[in-house]
Amino acid sequence: MIRPDMKKIFLSLLTIFIFLIAVMLFNTFTFDSQQVHVDPVPKIDIPASAKEHMSQAITIPTVSNEDPSKIDSAAFFRFHEFIKTTYPLADSLLGITKINTFSLIYEWKGTDPSLKPVILMGHMDVVPVAEENIDKWDHPPFGGEIRNGMIYGRGAIDDKVSVIGNLEAVELLLSRGFQPNRTIYLCFGHDEEIGGINGATAIVEHLKNKGVKAEFVLDEGFAISQGLVPGIDKDVALIGTAEKGFVSLKLSVALEGGHSSMPGEESAIDVLARAVVKLKDNPFPAEVTQPVNDFMDHLGPEMPFTQKVAFANRWLLEPVIMNSFSESASGSAMLHTTTAPTIFNAGIKENVIPYTANATVNFRILPGTSIQDVKNRVASLINDDRIVIGEGSFNSEAPQSSSTDSHGFVTIRNTIKEIFPEALTSPNLVVGATDSRYYYPLSDDVYRFTPIHLTPETIKTFHGINERLSVEDFENAIRYYVRLIENATSSIE
Repeated sequence: MIRPDMKKIFLSLLTIFIFLIAVMLFNTFTFDSQQVHVDPVPKIDIPASAKEHMSQAITIPTVSNEDPSKIDSAAFFRFHEFIKTTYPLADSLLGITKINTFSLIYEWKGTDPSLKPVILMGHMDVVPVAEENIDKWDHPPFGGEIRNGMIYGRGAIDDKVSVIGNLEAVELLLSRGFQPNRTIYLCFGHDEEIGGINGATAIVEHLKNKGVKAEFVLDEGFAISQGLVPGIDKDVALIGTAEKGFVSLKLSVALEGGHSSMPGEESAIDVLARAVVKLKDNPFPAEVTQPVNDFMDHLGPEMPFTQKVAFANRWLLEPVIMNSFSESASGSAMLHTTTAPTIFNAGIKENVIPYTANATVNFRILPGTSIQDVKNRVASLINDDRIVIGEGSFNSEAPQSSSTDSHGFVTIRNTIKEIFPEALTSPNLVVGATDSRYYYPLSDDVYRFTPIHLTPETIKTFHGINERLSVEDFENAIRYYVRLIENATSSIE
């Protein structure tokens, strides 16, 4: 027989359970879609020459190198000349400024100087192709070959599609006699792949000295993902409203070495290896930052029912969501400041215990976490005075998140829907680094989006082997930039 007090407890628990279920179902059924309806625009004709121009751009090996003395300046001068001859209207009608010899700013003056300008970005440089990987390419990495509807070569995705796509769009609009009401700046850096120190930072300083305050900035970023967002079969256009920061910490230790036949209790390698293992075994805690929260708000309502329940009830089910995200490297990167040992150096001979050992650990930092926070945590975890912790030279704080209600975000999103009507749209956190992080002195509204499709297969070619872009994607990118300029510079304020 059930005691009255136990029965009371059971009924109380059942009432709480039913109440929770009711609240969760209410939240789920009122978790309304954030997707907007925008009428698609008719496809404009893209000249057949456009894909040939993209092909030619890839054949010019504008490779950035960590060692400035090894940069092939002739390649960048060739690229400048290629742009000059290929886009004569842009060359003759727009103001052109060279920054630190290789970076370029195009200024297309608007008719209304009271309106803030728009900045469209891209970078001319590409990463190198490892000598040992060249024979693994189906087509030469700097051949620019067009085969079976695909344009092959280094820079096809990252990032000559932005540079050439924007220039094709501007040239087409100029040929129509289009005149923007607000000024457009095209800013093309030459060293994004090695940090943007001489390109993007100098471009920003130049524009800042001119007093430029932009309505919004658009750089490369993620793209229209196909099969990359779990639970969603539709294409998803991911607009980066923030990106992660980064810091590389150099760990070094010096201990007495000697002959390997008489090893001491500890060597420099032992001490350093234990320190690195501590860092890997104690990852930064998961955290839902503003851009990830916005991502869940925009895509949660489009998920299958079970996932929709979770996203609609984050107040209760956030640990479940975090566990789900953490099952993949890409999902985990959205929730964690990541820890990645990338370099380990020690020893010169197999029978000599080294006196010193050095390691580099790279951290990709969530918005809201500082480089100092990372350094403090690393020092606390290692807790060994024998290890000297130094900071690398190529580091960046995580920038602020940009608004999802601004004129810039709305314009970017609505233009996506006009050109790619079947795609869902969502803010997201870009886990890599872009030149756009330097542009916040010019605008609070800095966004990252490349109007091309990426699949689980093609995303592997990013900085990898057989980098390629479909001709259709390239032509749609031009259509996107044309329409974006029209929408951003034709509206009545």
